[in-house]
Amino acid sequence: MKKLHLAISTNKIEETIKDYGLRFAMEPCAYAIGEYALWRTKSLNVSIRQDASCAPGSLRHLGWEDSSATEFSKEVDVNGIVWERFAAQHQADEINENWPETNYHQK
Repeated sequence: MKKLHLAISTNKIEETIKDYGLRFAMEPCAYAIGEYALWRTKSLNVSIRQDASCAPGSLRHLGWEDSSATEFSKEVDVNGIVWERFAAQHQADEINENWPETNYHQK
């Protein structure tokens, strides 16, 4: 199974979490205070990150959450957009490595 992954930059993390929580009708499944949040719906995998290296509201990267992925991979398309491919556990491992206090376990 594949889910489209969207990674978006913000400089208003708390406001974005409230806004996207309403848009997705759910709370984020992973949350690092002041830095990061993740929503996994049936069809989408959306993360937001307070990232000073990207303009607020800009696309950080795209990708696929793909249950058949055996490793995390990254490539750049003809437009210069980074595409990641990963299984849900790869993403959980990355979240826990960057923000161990989340103790995130994918479902």
